[in-house]
Amino acid sequence: METGSGTGSPEGTGAPAEPPVWRGLEPGLLRVRRLLLVVWTGVLAVAAGLLPGLFAGPAWAACALLPPALAAWCWRLLERNWRSWRYAERADDLLISRGVLWREETVVPYGRMQLVEVTSGPLERRFGLATVQLHTAAAATDATVPGLDPAEAERLRDRLTELGEARSAGL
Repeated sequence: METGSGTGSPEGTGAPAEPPVWRGLEPGLLRVRRLLLVVWTGVLAVAAGLLPGLFAGPAWAACALLPPALAAWCWRLLERNWRSWRYAERADDLLISRGVLWREETVVPYGRMQLVEVTSGPLERRFGLATVQLHTAAAATDATVPGLDPAEAERLRDRLTELGEARSAGL
C-alpha cells in the first residue's frame, strides 16, 4: 500500500512524476554542420587528389574520391546526431540528452549553476542560431545546448538564471 512518502513523486502526493517535455534543436544547426562538411570535403578532396597526383602520378589522383565518399556517409550521421540532441526543463533541473550510439544524459540542478551564457559565432548568426552554455561548480558538469533560436536561447538563459538564483539563495 502506498503511504504517500513521495518517493519519485511531485510534492509527496504519491502520484507518478510527469515525464519531461523535450525540445529539439533548430534545423539551422543541421544546415550549418552540413555546410561545414561540404566545405571541408572540398578542401580534403583537392588535397587528396592534387598532392598524390603531382608527386606520385596521375593514377593516385583517384584518392580525391575518398573524401566525398566519406562525406556521403557523414551526411546521414550528422542528421542522426542532430535528431539525438534535446533538452527539457523540469522543476528542479535541466536535462540535456544527446548521442546516437552512446546516449548521454546530463542533469544540471538549477541550484548548482554559476553562470549561464549565450554565444553566437559569425556562422551561427548567419543561420539564426545561438548556443547556451551552463557553468557549474564542477567543471566536468558544464553543459551546452547548441543550435537554438536566439530568442529561445535568451529566454532559456533568463529562466535558468532566475531559477538558479532562487535555488541557491538557501545555501
